Amino acid sequence: MTKVYVLNGPNLNLLGVRDPAMYGTETLADVHDRCAVVASEHGFELDFRQSNHEGELIDWIQEAGHAVRDGQSIGVVLNAGAYTHTSVALADAISGLSVPTIEVHISNVHAREAFRQHSYLSAVASGIIVGLGTYGYEAGIRALAHQKNVLRP
Repeated sequence: MTKVYVLNGPNLNLLGVRDPAMYGTETLADVHDRCAVVASEHGFELDFRQSNHEGELIDWIQEAGHAVRDGQSIGVVLNAGAYTHTSVALADAISGLSVPTIEVHISNVHAREAFRQHSYLSAVASGIIVGLGTYGYEAGIRALAHQKNVLRP
């Protein structure tokens, strides 16, 4: 079965607790469950992970890149959290293996602090979903499925 990776960066394990006015009350477990439904609708196996460690995220992106190359994955939905704004290494991992990646942000980062308005990932992402709340994850899976069908038949 073709896999879709949904990778989450630092502090996303705190969803539902951390600043619910900004990020909502859903937990990461709730997001997982909704992603599992969407992945199943498209015939994908969901591989859903979270880490507070940059190197682990890089390892997972590389794993996903190899799986895409081998025809075992359609790509990654990535909410890199704060690493979005700081990590050239994550961008290098995505571009180094040409991993189809949908960058997701729960909040509208363009309406927030100036430092959140720059992303090292956007230039190497296949698409970007910003400000749709946790629905952005579902939209990201659907976007990868659409890109696979339209761009890589």
